[in-house]
Amino acid sequence: MNPIKKAYGYVTRIKDGKTQVLVFQHPITEAGIQVPKGTVKPNEDTKNAVIREMKEETGLRNFKVVDLITEDFWENDDGAIHNRFFYKLTVNVVEDKWDYKPTGGDKEEGLTFHYFWISSENEIELIRGHGDYLNLIFN
Repeated sequence: MNPIKKAYGYVTRIKDGKTQVLVFQHPITEAGIQVPKGTVKPNEDTKNAVIREMKEETGLRNFKVVDLITEDFWENDDGAIHNRFFYKLTVNVVEDKWDYKPTGGDKEEGLTFHYFWISSENEIELIRGHGDYLNLIFN
């Protein structure tokens, strides 16, 4: 079976001289606090996938993709193998917090995500796998 490709976005900003990373509270409690990410479509470049996913999940448009931080293979809770691509993105003008209804459809249809910023990798507990490379942002 082929791994499922996933594009993760560590969206960053500088506030009061400190780097912050965008996270969101999922409305389904078990889904916890996450970073925006999504599945790469067939024949889609992972950089294009992260751009699409960030627009669909956050509503942001004025961000810039800085770099692919890392790529790995990871086993999801359901046993599926994910080929994960973690990107660093930057945004300059943005609210401190906001709610957004994802536009990608599927399982997120009708949900509202609550977005906010964290200033360190241990500030909050993200769901398993989402904070694996925050140390590369907060160094």
